Amino acid sequence: MSHRQQGFSAPPEPARSRGHRAVAAGLALLLAGCSSGSKAVTGSSEASAAPTTAPAPTTVTKTATGLRGLRYCEILLVRPTTANATAVVYNTYPLNACPASKWDVLDAKTVATQQGVPLALPNGPRYWLMDSIDKATAGARVVKVFGGIAMIREATVALGPLAAVATKYVPHHVDRATVFAFDTGSTVYELHDPQGATYVMQSWSQQVDHTLDQAGLSRLGSSLKLPSGWTYRPRTLTAPLRIVTTTRDATVIQDDLMNSYSLETAG
Repeated sequence: MSHRQQGFSAPPEPARSRGHRAVAAGLALLLAGCSSGSKAVTGSSEASAAPTTAPAPTTVTKTATGLRGLRYCEILLVRPTTANATAVVYNTYPLNACPASKWDVLDAKTVATQQGVPLALPNGPRYWLMDSIDKATAGARVVKVFGGIAMIREATVALGPLAAVATKYVPHHVDRATVFAFDTGSTVYELHDPQGATYVMQSWSQQVDHTLDQAGLSRLGSSLKLPSGWTYRPRTLTAPLRIVTTTRDATVIQDDLMNSYSLETAG
């Protein structure tokens, strides 16, 4: 593991149906950034409440730096109900960089069977765009191996109605208790809506455009199917940018290429 992979804790898969791909796209919207801390939901088989007599885990805030451009992947273990769903999120960062030789042949159906869930959804590869993250952590980490790839359990998230989750360019709220930091001199990629709200890209994806790289983000505006009145703009920072969601939910949207953005300023 290189020093850039230290810190806190491709081709489409043939086994995934078209419907599963649509759900995966929507879940990626809500879950991108969950590896940086999300509110756990009790009551599922993957989340259990601590005994009432046990002391609460000590919460420690850690900072991961050098994130920009690092590759990661997630596995979402999903338990849908009639209208809603919950998902347990496992992330490769910082254990490994999601090796393509294993990720490209990972069989989601096999993972679901082994984990005893109705649906397992791969989310990746993705690449961080912030320079650093402050994250509050508590308790011991849980590591599982999927298709030979080690991942850390990061959250159990209530998703709500699946139909709403899959909608592009629509804001969703994520409780993640983090600070995303972008350094002076870094280029950020922003979406602006007609009401004046600005969203900054937090991660880019190769799930739709397998050739998309960081250099291509500057030209992305011509490739996006933006809603009426929306604009896309690269911007080089002349001062540090911090997206602080430690006391409020993050507001997250996703474009039609599955790149994810956080609200930077409200309109």
